[in-house]
Amino acid sequence: MIYLDNAATTLKKPPQVAEAVCRAMGTLGNAARGAHGSSVGAARTIFDAREKIAKLFGCRDPSRVIFTNNATESLNIAIFGAFSPGDHVISTDLEHNSVLRPLYALEEERGLELSFVPADRQGRLDYDAFERLLRPNTRAVVCTHGSNLTGNLVDLRRVGDFVKAHGLLWIVDASQTAGSQPIDMAALGIDILCFTGHKGMLGPQGTGCLLLGPGVELRPFKRGGSGIHSYDRHQPMTYPTRLEAGTLNGHGIAGLSAAVDFLNSVGLETIAAHEAALTRRFYEAVRNIPGVTVYGDFEHPHGAIVSLNIRDYDSGAVADALSEVYGIATRAGAHCAPRMHRTLGTEDQGAVRFSFSWYTTAEEIDAAAQAVRQLAE
Repeated sequence: MIYLDNAATTLKKPPQVAEAVCRAMGTLGNAARGAHGSSVGAARTIFDAREKIAKLFGCRDPSRVIFTNNATESLNIAIFGAFSPGDHVISTDLEHNSVLRPLYALEEERGLELSFVPADRQGRLDYDAFERLLRPNTRAVVCTHGSNLTGNLVDLRRVGDFVKAHGLLWIVDASQTAGSQPIDMAALGIDILCFTGHKGMLGPQGTGCLLLGPGVELRPFKRGGSGIHSYDRHQPMTYPTRLEAGTLNGHGIAGLSAAVDFLNSVGLETIAAHEAALTRRFYEAVRNIPGVTVYGDFEHPHGAIVSLNIRDYDSGAVADALSEVYGIATRAGAHCAPRMHRTLGTEDQGAVRFSFSWYTTAEEIDAAAQAVRQLAE
């Protein structure tokens, strides 16, 4: 199988990730739930992972690295924990349902006011709209770093300048870019960074992170066992315990920690350059095939995603053919990105998404492009 569905999850991981998970499963107890060696070992493993991740993303305080099950949980913790009735939030048409559905829920349940920065038919944001959408009660900007449909990257420096100029809270969804694009929270002024461990981070599924900048406070999203202050009626307010009720996925975190070691050994700039070269290679190979429509803006910084359609064929039928005839794994359909599909005019047809990783080869790119050509013919 040629696996080109890395935007959903990376299939191939560094060998040390699986080794770390297996080792942890045989040695780690429950962190903060005992003073014996296996419990202390778990606590140390998790603490080390916090420090590595904080350093990788420019988070100044490792205690503000919160472990979650995935990016969806991270975003829910951030969105439900930050906003109050009457707040106004600016988001964008590029967002995944992990951003949209929590925001819509708060709109319905708490009277949150929402505005969305529009994109054009190439998926490019209208950055001037941020100023136009600003209101006296605007509280925050919530935006993705990279579209999971088009692969377009958001200019974080430009959005950051707007956020800083108006003293807003800034939540960034880095699900598609963490591990493959350098991100420095402190340098960019990001208040809350959310991502998952199983995509570009090359870690296990069931891992994610929520990183908090200085002075950012969130209400607890869930409450329960913490291993400390057991006689208190309320969830402890110190970080990270405030947002980490219940037993953490210590085994998965051990694997994620090993993945960070691998990323550091290769270098995010090296990974980004490799993925950019693969993306450009595939785009150039398919863009002029008769009957093929490619979506997105490839003249500006871009993630490792190329989405396309072949004439008016259903995207699911094309993806099935790629899988059954050519052994190529892609993702078809709506990609949990309804506003972006409406913008592109692909709401009914969907799109076929090809997505690449550090482990994707040039030979796989060429084979996929040839398959698209043959299907189009």
